Amino acid sequence: MMFETILRSPDWIMVQSERGEWKAAGVAGAAQREDVTVETALEGDRLAVYLTADATPVRLVRLRWQFSRPMRGMSPSSGTSGAAPLLILGDAWERGYGDMGWQNMVPYRAMPWYFLAQREEVTAGYGVRVHPGALCFWQADPAGVSLWLDVRSGGAGVVLAGRRLLAAQVVFHSYEGVSTYEAARRFCQALCDDPIFPPHPVYGSNNWYYAYSHSSRQEILADTDYLANLTCGLTNRPYMVIDDCWQKYRSDGYIGGPWVSNEKFPDMAGLAAEISDKGARPGLWMRLLLDRSETIPAQWRLPNGSLDPSHPEVLAHVQEDIRRVCGWGYRLIKHDFSTYDIFGRWGFQMLPLMAEDGWRFHDRSRTSAEIVTGFYRAILEAAAPTGALILGCNTVGHLGAGLMHLNRTGDDTSGLLWERTARIGVNTLAFRMPHHRTFYDVDADCLGITEHIPWELNRQWGQLLAKSGTPFFVSAKPGVLTAAQQQELAGFFREASEQAHIAQPLDWQETSLPQEWQSGAERLSYNWYEETGLRSVRTSGAIWEQMDGERYF
Repeated sequence: MMFETILRSPDWIMVQSERGEWKAAGVAGAAQREDVTVETALEGDRLAVYLTADATPVRLVRLRWQFSRPMRGMSPSSGTSGAAPLLILGDAWERGYGDMGWQNMVPYRAMPWYFLAQREEVTAGYGVRVHPGALCFWQADPAGVSLWLDVRSGGAGVVLAGRRLLAAQVVFHSYEGVSTYEAARRFCQALCDDPIFPPHPVYGSNNWYYAYSHSSRQEILADTDYLANLTCGLTNRPYMVIDDCWQKYRSDGYIGGPWVSNEKFPDMAGLAAEISDKGARPGLWMRLLLDRSETIPAQWRLPNGSLDPSHPEVLAHVQEDIRRVCGWGYRLIKHDFSTYDIFGRWGFQMLPLMAEDGWRFHDRSRTSAEIVTGFYRAILEAAAPTGALILGCNTVGHLGAGLMHLNRTGDDTSGLLWERTARIGVNTLAFRMPHHRTFYDVDADCLGITEHIPWELNRQWGQLLAKSGTPFFVSAKPGVLTAAQQQELAGFFREASEQAHIAQPLDWQETSLPQEWQSGAERLSYNWYEETGLRSVRTSGAIWEQMDGERYF
């Protein structure tokens, strides 16, 4: 076998607790010291990893598998280096930031959740199944692979008090005779056997990428009329999603709750009914873990001021908010910012761990992974009786699979700077496509239509989204498109309302912005670059945009 299986006892087991570090050979798949025990057991087609501890706060567990021969870019037949280069694709903690792609082996790189290794005609997948009890990442070097299990509760060791935690279920598969994309899709299928999907193709309008929080009831209704006209005659009706702008205390310095409306949106239930009457499905954006309501007790909050999702009363509060907006008639709930609000960092800052040391959740008996998963489950349970769809944004996809119908798998695109749309939108669509219809429906974010971006560029992104078989959302500033361009957009909506084919990137091992795609029998080619080349500046993982004296990122 070109790639070695890891569905066996690890060669080494290492544990870091708040009392020290130790390691042991993985004899018979178990290691024990004082009150801490790590066990591995082959259960069907996966290797289960269990952690038990009494009073010792455990922080990290690391499993190491040594290979019998090096995993590197070498031809097994000739034994000469470089004949068959080894390429590796890793995943990300939460969203992609335009930084995903196939790379050569980087031994110190942390690869959250899973990675794929490809050489010659063989692709292998190393990963953990969705909903692990730990935040998991991999490292791969020529001599073997390591799996790190972050079992902390926030930034402090978890106190299991005798509980046996299923920290992860390790999965390995090797594929030959199929494309790397098909291997990636099959591997993701093997990681999740309980996904949930929308009952119909999701598409429509979202007002963020031209309004940027400056909106009102009248403008939302005008957007709905625009959307209804462009989708006239389509049986599957579009969604009109009201993004950040409607909440009580919305200001340039604060983006959070309480989740009641402001003076520009005097009647949210009435607005939902008006959107429905105009032939669209109402949707709503929320940031559930940032709420400055005076009635919220201090013990509900994390040290950073966000709501603590480990607290049962916080989950009850969140569910009350969800039930309220669903009761108003909104049938797609986009919840945002929760990973940042919990961990205080964006995904590109989580290298290698999601959480910094020095803080803890209210409930220290559960790991961060368990607490985040419980938060997602509470949201779904509150919305389920109404049939409302859940769209996660800034969420952890590996923990949200099966608990959200759709997931925004990349950082924001743009209505201001084309390069941001290309760099982030195209990248996440390509490299998170294996999650589509295996974990959830992948949302690569919007087509932002404003006077700042030429239609000749935006047309490409719109066409690819419409033909990709993924959710398709448009932010269209009124009066920007000509009549002919509106007809093109109407055609995109028509294709998106059916999602007849799932597109796949053909050149994704050659570039981070694939230009060659296949959708059904149709071959698609794109040029994502402006004539003058790149013009944005990347700072600490973000692209900054300067437009009309305001800075967006």
